[in-house]
Amino acid sequence: MTERIRQVVRKEFIELFRDKRMKGIVLLLPIIQLFVFGYAVTTDVNHVLTAIYDRDASPDSRELARRFEGSGYFNIIYRVSSGKELQELVDRGKVLCAIEIREGFAKDLARGFPTAIQVIVDGTDSNTASVAGSYASRIILQYGREKGKHIEATPVKLDVRARAWYNPDLRSRNYNVPGVIAILIMLICLLLTSMAIVREREIGTIEQLMVTPLRPFELMIGKTVPFALIGFFDMLLVTTVGTTWFNIPIKGSLPLLFLGTAIYLISVLGIGLFISTISRTQQQALMATFLFFAPAILLSGFMFPIENMPVPVQYITHLNPLRYILVIIRGIFLKGNGMDVLWPEITALSLLSLLLVGVSSLRFKKKIG
Repeated sequence: MTERIRQVVRKEFIELFRDKRMKGIVLLLPIIQLFVFGYAVTTDVNHVLTAIYDRDASPDSRELARRFEGSGYFNIIYRVSSGKELQELVDRGKVLCAIEIREGFAKDLARGFPTAIQVIVDGTDSNTASVAGSYASRIILQYGREKGKHIEATPVKLDVRARAWYNPDLRSRNYNVPGVIAILIMLICLLLTSMAIVREREIGTIEQLMVTPLRPFELMIGKTVPFALIGFFDMLLVTTVGTTWFNIPIKGSLPLLFLGTAIYLISVLGIGLFISTISRTQQQALMATFLFFAPAILLSGFMFPIENMPVPVQYITHLNPLRYILVIIRGIFLKGNGMDVLWPEITALSLLSLLLVGVSSLRFKKKIG
């Protein structure tokens, strides 16, 4: 039995790597995707295009404008002389943020009187607008506190100090790149596994395999082992590039990362096998793969918090293996979590993997037999 499985594994590797395009999918696609997610997909808000209308034209108002530019979050590219100009810049999408400092700003600060600054953000991109508005409020409040120290009759102020744990610089790259590992493993293993059996059926070699001494479960193991090894290779490749090029920290245990990846691979291979049994052509297998892949990402918590989804949809996410592996990988990379913290996710992923492989194996044996 071992020799028969070994020969099937050898056959799969030969067939896989004699196609130059497949080599690119296995070796280059993970790196390309990693750089796309690492550089292009980011929620960091920096260098927001800004216009300012300084009606006060005082040293204090100019100092406040310098605070905005010096923060690194805002890039003041327009200094206008009327409210109409300010509105047109926002309407035309030339700036995301517009700041209007009213007359008497410096006098009110000197007397300790309440004063107001209008900050307008383009809410078309709600996330960026929300973050930019928060940054602007923080800069203005900090400037007001510093000026208030020089006034004798000032109200009591609270000293609020916020700290971010696990990702002190709040870099979205540290959050995205570990998640790319799980997404790439799912994409590549689903594509390769789902098309493996279908390809044999299309070219007519499945009948030749059926008349050999190979049993269905031996054929299934021989077909999936190469893709499991490729999945591990891609995981190591992406992890190495992420830690060396993007400086993503790994604070947890590598053996635990390998264990979680292995359990996750079992579930993904089970899904790929199931897709291969319901598809008659490689085109159908490809379409079915992406039909599952896109909702899996949306329902995983990678892009949107699961807690914000409707309750019925939250229950559906429990059937998504990507949901659990994202918690495991990010917990190991960023928080240094161990088995004592991650055991609920690992247990749930293990049970889901057994269920998926069991159902897929039964259908695979029925289809092959």
